[in-house]
Amino acid sequence: MTSRLGAIEFRHLRYFTAVAEARSFRAAAQQLHVSQPPLTRQVQQLEELLGLVLLERQPRGVELTAAGVVFLEEARNLLALADLAIDRTQMAAQGQLGRLDVGVYGSAVFDAIPRVIQAFRSAYPKVEVVLHNLDRAGQIKALRERRLTVGFNRFFVEEPDLVWDVVLAEALNVALPAGHRLVSRSQLTIADLSGEPLVVYPRTPRPSFIDQVLGLFHRRHLTAQVVQEVDDVVTAIALVSSGFGLTMVSDSALNLRLPGIVYRPLERNEALIDLCMIRRAEDDSALLRAFIDVVRKVLPQRPGNG
Repeated sequence: MTSRLGAIEFRHLRYFTAVAEARSFRAAAQQLHVSQPPLTRQVQQLEELLGLVLLERQPRGVELTAAGVVFLEEARNLLALADLAIDRTQMAAQGQLGRLDVGVYGSAVFDAIPRVIQAFRSAYPKVEVVLHNLDRAGQIKALRERRLTVGFNRFFVEEPDLVWDVVLAEALNVALPAGHRLVSRSQLTIADLSGEPLVVYPRTPRPSFIDQVLGLFHRRHLTAQVVQEVDDVVTAIALVSSGFGLTMVSDSALNLRLPGIVYRPLERNEALIDLCMIRRAEDDSALLRAFIDVVRKVLPQRPGNG
């Protein structure tokens, strides 16, 4: 029985289903655009392979036997599954189906990343998007282990098997306690912050945003008075709200609202901070290409590496 069933082809199923639904070999042949004798032979061959009579030939057409009624339902199911398999395969080839593992970290999760993910899910609703909170080193490791498709972070350096692009340049801002004397200014300079107590982040891995902040002071021969190093922007802003000092944040972090916090922009010629997208150099999948296209549409572009 197994060998006979293995000889059944989708052509048998399509021809039988057409005859059963039309209740006529002639009508089914016209519908399928085939001549009637080959159609009849295919249905007869199917019955021989099954060892069953599926159709009773009548003067005015055909009628399904009890076995034929059951087989018609199952044949329809098998044909529907085959169509679904073809559709899903084509969608996967076009980047419209699959799973996308995205590494995220830092202040971009408050604005840029949500906008990208929302736009991608709207354009590709059948792709499963999974976010992973990983720092830069964790993203690089996960990409090499193929646990990530793409990552977003800052301060990437050259890696032989990875490429990165700058996808967004954000301005810097200062988070101050609401009662601080600098709140009266509409915008600030690095000179305004010299000597002020600073909360900086993240303390690891280095180089990090800390180094960019300190570099702003050093290039101007000014003093950066660091009073606390913390792990992330949320902790830094929480300390500012408690009166520990000031901290610098990107535009994305302006969506993070805590009581007693006021944000003031640095003068736009003071500094920009880049958000980078990193991926494996050899990954040219349709799914990744589709995601990159969405990123470039959603985020302002700047020339980058890779």
